[in-house]
Amino acid sequence: MKLDILAIGAHPDDVELGCGGTIAKEVASGKNVGILDLTRGELGTRGSAEIRDEEATNSAEILGVSVRENLRFADGFFVNDKTHQLEIIRIIRKYQPEIVLCNAVDDRHIDHGKASKLASDACFLSGLIKIETTLNGKSQEPWRPKQVYHFIQWKNLEPDIAVDISGYIDKKMESVLAYKTQFFNESSKEPQTPISSKNFTDSVIYRARDLGRLVGVEHAEGFTVERNVTVDSLFDLK
Repeated sequence: MKLDILAIGAHPDDVELGCGGTIAKEVASGKNVGILDLTRGELGTRGSAEIRDEEATNSAEILGVSVRENLRFADGFFVNDKTHQLEIIRIIRKYQPEIVLCNAVDDRHIDHGKASKLASDACFLSGLIKIETTLNGKSQEPWRPKQVYHFIQWKNLEPDIAVDISGYIDKKMESVLAYKTQFFNESSKEPQTPISSKNFTDSVIYRARDLGRLVGVEHAEGFTVERNVTVDSLFDLK
């Protein structure tokens, strides 16, 4: 299966929080979108790896993505080295995405920045013909995505581009709240975390609304870019 977009996140729920609205919109337009989680989020204070697996599956169904895989890297301890790069390269070559979306380049959680650089490096290396990989015993062809964009997470990084997700904020929030153990739940007896408060959940919405206000739409998601974005005409810009 060839994908139009592959979204890569360090933990299950990173993708939903960072670009769930964009994914929902692209799926609705007929694009094939996949999600790759690098870890199972097993070090998370709330829930467990097994519960996160189930929540991730439910969230993927809500977003309507074509595929979701998990590389099961060590949460908190994965590194940007050849072994980890090759695992991601195999996935990139397997699905041949035109666009890759990945973690913020700088963020509160140490895994986010690490995953950002790891995914970006793997995207570049995946295009090198002398790097040989196999999948199910068959050699893979080189493939390099046309664009790599980084979604914005905890820190308020200045976006280079904004995607209008007006009409898709409810779907985004439904996919986020599929992670019932992670976010605000009045009846939960689990320890509180920075993302389990109602303020955090509300912030996902008002952040999208505020960026939307700045660019003249109802809701938007922001991304940083690795290279200049090109348009055919100034009139393509909104």
